[in-house]
Amino acid sequence: RRCGRASLAQLAVRFSRVRSGLAETSHEVIALALDSDGNELFASGDIDRPFFYRSAIKPFQSLATLRAGAELSDEQLAVSTASHGGFPVHLAIVQSILADAGLTTASLQTPLDVPLNPRARSIQEQLGRSMPQRVFHNCSGKHAGWLAACIASGWDLETYLADDHPLQRSISEIVAESTRADPTPTGIDGCGAPAPRGSVKSLATGFRTLTTDPAFDRIVVAMERFGALVADNLRPDGRFGVNWGGPSKVGAEGVFASSRHGVAIVTKSLDGSPDVAVAAHLEVARRIGALPRGTQEWLTREAHPPVLGGGLPVGSLELVEA
Repeated sequence: RRCGRASLAQLAVRFSRVRSGLAETSHEVIALALDSDGNELFASGDIDRPFFYRSAIKPFQSLATLRAGAELSDEQLAVSTASHGGFPVHLAIVQSILADAGLTTASLQTPLDVPLNPRARSIQEQLGRSMPQRVFHNCSGKHAGWLAACIASGWDLETYLADDHPLQRSISEIVAESTRADPTPTGIDGCGAPAPRGSVKSLATGFRTLTTDPAFDRIVVAMERFGALVADNLRPDGRFGVNWGGPSKVGAEGVFASSRHGVAIVTKSLDGSPDVAVAAHLEVARRIGALPRGTQEWLTREAHPPVLGGGLPVGSLELVEA
């Protein structure tokens, strides 16, 4: 079912966190859904407003890794697109990517960090692992893939994060071609890598390309098969991903993008809340008829994250209709 901008503006532009019956906060969302031909199914807010894609662009960065000659298994490829939680399985796969390239974690240029997921952090503490470490950073899979690409192509390892490095130039070209928008000037991402810029419209165009261009087939299969490697399935974005049936990717500051059979959805929470972006994503998917009823029911908590009082639910995130 198609929804025009006017109807969407009254359906998914704003959310509130309701505590004990009182709306405490307001959260505006930019949202866009495209069909496989690029037609708008759903649009809300300023879809041309610029922002940095952050980690939502990782599937396209991983294509540069493959094009440079890195030979990754599907599990390794999934982790190269990941914002992983830092569980032992994530770290083992990151280390395997490096080992296959003849490298160690000493080559990583990710910032020193602790596991993103608190439960994973606790596991690492119980194992006696020292913290922080570069491999614990949620982008270490992407960096490991990049280092493997540099080994495969004979590129310099020390400067792999520089804007003018062959790998980063390849990424910029892939992002521009896929999103149909100039991703420069880049910023600096949290992991130290160049951060391409764009908009909800360009990111949705990119994610539509992700599941329509055969060049991305391996990446799509890996992300779909191993959603719990792309994002641990304790997080809202991860729980969405393992149920969606296609690639999905969260980005810092409230960006969430997904695609399935050419239908792409992108949501951007203007206050940077990732749970709001996921809740909006579910609402958009429901409105365009892309969310099976069983999945919708299973993800009720993600659609309406609880507000806690004394450790117990006393409200939730709710859609505000004009």
